[in-house]
Amino acid sequence: MQIKRRYLPSLGTFATFEVAAKHLSFTLAGEELHVTQAAISQQIRGLEKALDTRLFHRKHNSLELTPAGELLLRSVSRGLDHICDGVDAIRRPLASAVITCSGTHAAVTRWLKPYVDRFRAGIPEARFVLLASDEDDALRNFDDVDVSVICGNERCDVGEQLYYLFPETVEPLCSPEYLRAFGPFDGPGSLAGADLLELHRKHWTDGAIGWRPFTWENWFEAKGLAIPRVAPSLVSNSYGPLMDAAMNGEGLILGWHHLVSGEVEAGRLRRLFDEPLAVGRDYYLKLNTAALDKPHVREFVDFILADLTIGDAAESGEPDGADQPVPGVPEDR
Repeated sequence: MQIKRRYLPSLGTFATFEVAAKHLSFTLAGEELHVTQAAISQQIRGLEKALDTRLFHRKHNSLELTPAGELLLRSVSRGLDHICDGVDAIRRPLASAVITCSGTHAAVTRWLKPYVDRFRAGIPEARFVLLASDEDDALRNFDDVDVSVICGNERCDVGEQLYYLFPETVEPLCSPEYLRAFGPFDGPGSLAGADLLELHRKHWTDGAIGWRPFTWENWFEAKGLAIPRVAPSLVSNSYGPLMDAAMNGEGLILGWHHLVSGEVEAGRLRRLFDEPLAVGRDYYLKLNTAALDKPHVREFVDFILADLTIGDAAESGEPDGADQPVPGVPEDR
């Protein structure tokens, strides 16, 4: 006769047995479950008594599952997996309402986060998870990641939806205080003796960056200036501290347009002269097609693309309300 459920040992006891069987050690099981070795041993003895069978061969310095223990382990593991699947299904509707985004630290904190704030101001129920890393390029491939900000599209797979955002453009910037104290600067050549803030080479070799460096030396060279080797006054592998230093009046920073536009508009950073430089790279928004059924993902992507289109129209002098091009998948470079 099949045993009735109400006569089964507790679920917690079965879970303890699974951990002990995995480690074949009551001591390691206790460490994982944050209880003593004696507590694990007592639970296992109670389970063996309830089942009237030995589950482990207890040797001098080791444990070994008995045939009955191996059979029970398979059954317990399947049962606990089914319970986890059920719990996950219950929680899934809540998780599906979350928009998960990824990118480098600078892209997430300086470019994407302001869009998140503005989007949530209009749709307060929208929730976000922002994953930022300069070292893990695989973040954008996680199943849970819905939207990624990437530079270049040569590392993406066929079938991924890519939306062109903007070219990578830089120009020198500083705080109004620094400009008053040491300016004006009348052209690229006048910056040779200024306090220059620069990204460390470590930044450019991090796993999620993956593109060639662009330094002050590269900038001077692109402007056709033979400047002696630049000795920056402050170097960091993170763009955030350099921006903070520039806003504190400590020197000049190479300002990536998409990262500094908010600070420029707020007046915390100033353009020195009208000579922006295109680095030769482009930024894209990568959309996980599996996320299109999730609430607000499509709206969030359209919100960003529409804002960029309006910005482009304003810069080119086109009137508001001009027809917006339909974003498409760019060709591999």
